[in-house]
Amino acid sequence: MAAPSGAAWPAPTPGDFEIADFQFAAGGSLPTLRIHYRTFGQPRRNDAGRTVNAVYIMHGTGGSGEQFLRDVFAGELFNEGQLLDASRYFIVIRDGIGHGRSSKPSDGLRARFPKYGYRDMVRADHLLLTEGLGVNHLRLVMGTSMGGMHSWLWAGMYPDFMDAVMPLASLPTQIAGRNRMSRKMIMDSIREDPAYDNGDYESQPVHGIKSALYILTWMSSIPLQWQAECPDRDAADAFLDRRIAAALETADANDMWYQVNASFDYDPRPLLDQIKAPLLAINTADDQVNPPELRILEDGIRRVKNGRALVLEISEATRGHGSHTFAKLWLEHLRSLLQETEG
Repeated sequence: MAAPSGAAWPAPTPGDFEIADFQFAAGGSLPTLRIHYRTFGQPRRNDAGRTVNAVYIMHGTGGSGEQFLRDVFAGELFNEGQLLDASRYFIVIRDGIGHGRSSKPSDGLRARFPKYGYRDMVRADHLLLTEGLGVNHLRLVMGTSMGGMHSWLWAGMYPDFMDAVMPLASLPTQIAGRNRMSRKMIMDSIREDPAYDNGDYESQPVHGIKSALYILTWMSSIPLQWQAECPDRDAADAFLDRRIAAALETADANDMWYQVNASFDYDPRPLLDQIKAPLLAINTADDQVNPPELRILEDGIRRVKNGRALVLEISEATRGHGSHTFAKLWLEHLRSLLQETEG
């Protein structure tokens, strides 16, 4: 019998994997790169020694694996009888380079931390799985937002490594247009604050961070939901003030700049023809970061041999760009993908 929707999920097992002398594609290296991760369940192998039940889940920009430990995600997926039942699957959720408890600028190097890109992050993920956890194949690779973009890269860089791929809230193209402009505004706001001091600030450059958070707020905005939640001027002002104040408590300027800048090398277009595993890309029509009118998702998926794309309609249940973490919205589509790739 399946656990009820939103039930408390099994406790994860945390760990850290250290990669010696990690070389970054843009130059620079770290003598030790730390990747923090959480696992659920145990790996299982077939008679040939191939891992058959590993699921890899990747978070978005500025987030960490913690974002999935919520009733709307883990509580819908990881419990007994649910789709990604942790007693059947070996689920790996990591903190990407520059995020969470993995190596990041605020650990001490500040703006002297090597410039990392999305391909560096995916290469480090591959090392975590193969050398750190002994996983030689993935049943499923999936991710949200930045993690969705990493899913596209995973599918093209390691086309024989997985059975199925599900990018959420992402597009298979270089960051350009309004998305790139928004990211540049965020980065410029941080570094042009005099208090930033080339990354060697004594206290956080609040004005720069606050401007960056304003931009991130409208990028992740949910017009339908926020209009209902903030039906008048005072409610809207209070909502924004609470949101910004909460984010300022934990924000670090260097970490934020690097996280946003990391998309500089993202462009999966040369890899799309190389993708072998069935891929299901899901976006929502109220996503302000990946607006459906661009038709980029539909154009890109045509080049993926076993690719399909869905754009979920706006509803009271969707949450804009953040719909990616509400498993109820796309759970049945994931079920179909797993069924199609069984065996």
